[in-house]
Amino acid sequence: MHEKMSISNYIAVGAMLFALFFGAGNLIFPAQLGQQAGDQLWPAVIGFLITGVGLPFLGVVAIGYSGSSHLQELASRVHPLYGVLFTSLLYLTIGPFFGTPRTGTVAFEIGITPFVGQDAGWLPLFLFTLLFFSVALWLSLNPAKIVDRVGKILAPGIVVILIALISMTFLKPMGAVQPAVPAYADQAFTKGIMEGYNTMDAIAALVFAIIVINALKGLGIKSVKGITDATFKSGIIASLFLTGLYFGSAYIGATSVERFGMFETGGPVLSNAATHYFGTFGTYLMSVVIILACLTTAIGLISANGEYFHSLFPKVSYKAFVWMITVFTFTIANFGLSNIITFSIPMLMFLYPLAISLLLLTFTSKLFHHARIVYVAATSMALIFGIIDGLKALAGSLDTEFSFLTPIDDFLMANLPLYADGLGWLLPVMVVLLATGLFARLAGQAPEEHPSHR
Repeated sequence: MHEKMSISNYIAVGAMLFALFFGAGNLIFPAQLGQQAGDQLWPAVIGFLITGVGLPFLGVVAIGYSGSSHLQELASRVHPLYGVLFTSLLYLTIGPFFGTPRTGTVAFEIGITPFVGQDAGWLPLFLFTLLFFSVALWLSLNPAKIVDRVGKILAPGIVVILIALISMTFLKPMGAVQPAVPAYADQAFTKGIMEGYNTMDAIAALVFAIIVINALKGLGIKSVKGITDATFKSGIIASLFLTGLYFGSAYIGATSVERFGMFETGGPVLSNAATHYFGTFGTYLMSVVIILACLTTAIGLISANGEYFHSLFPKVSYKAFVWMITVFTFTIANFGLSNIITFSIPMLMFLYPLAISLLLLTFTSKLFHHARIVYVAATSMALIFGIIDGLKALAGSLDTEFSFLTPIDDFLMANLPLYADGLGWLLPVMVVLLATGLFARLAGQAPEEHPSHR
């Protein structure tokens, strides 16, 4: 049976993908990148788009291509226990560890800081996040259609405001683009790649791809080939929109330095730009829309984590998990946006080699007959480098050194291509995948039996 979608359906699914990836919290990263990259904006943005747009796109396509019903099933091709641990860690990362606290702190930075000032102390953040996550808790415990409806209104609202800001920035820049900061002066492209990790969209795509796949099934697309084709074409639409808005936000940041100076995060960049172009009205409008948009994102993340962990531990109720997740999230949020971003980097440097390796394995799985040995070997190599990169990033976040790591770091820095750029894991994983994949084919190993192998 030939499966085909109309252009309007492709656009609708593309819009859904765009809304999934374009969280309000992600606005701060291209704006901050623009400030720091300065005259190296183009290579930095291209690097950012590879990991901030390209990887999420591939993540959704990979789940569709695999035939898996969800991430845990796909990751279980390595081992069932690994599937649970990896999926749980991804949920915790985009949830209570970093992603959900960030929604509250971004809402505070853009929505409240313009009115209380940068040096207001800890109390305004404490009071705001207490109210913010109390509302998120209540709505997560009592799901209502109003949350979805408000979210559907706010997503276009943010886009309209951003387009207006971007248009004004191109028509009447706030200032000249300044020289790049040292970190971007010589390695803008690879620095942009690392910054794209901060969006967390690549790992979020693996978790939430099932939403898109279920939507496609509702439109009559049932086969793996049909779902893969539809996610690819719809993903192109979403990626084009994301690319335009991320580049525009980065350009806002790049032209803001001469007028406002350098900010610690990207939040004040956008709020100050709104005030600059649209006055007090722009400040209030940006504040309200961003706070509500971050709130709907927080509710979605809290609910998703509650549902997943309740499915793992059915004896603990969904409501109990929601309470625990929200209280933990509130606590983390009060460390502030800058600290959340700083300490999320070690976790992301640990997770991304594992996540990207899973994508590579998924797209090449048929070539090595889905042999588990290939999944285990490549993932083990990614895990080794993920631990090294994570510990190295943690040392940087703590402004210290781990003495046991120094000789390993020095050796890899001198001998392994791309290691200095944070991508040292890529070549070893590719070599192991190729070697074990050839072994599996030459040995005539029978395909692993697994429900997601189609």
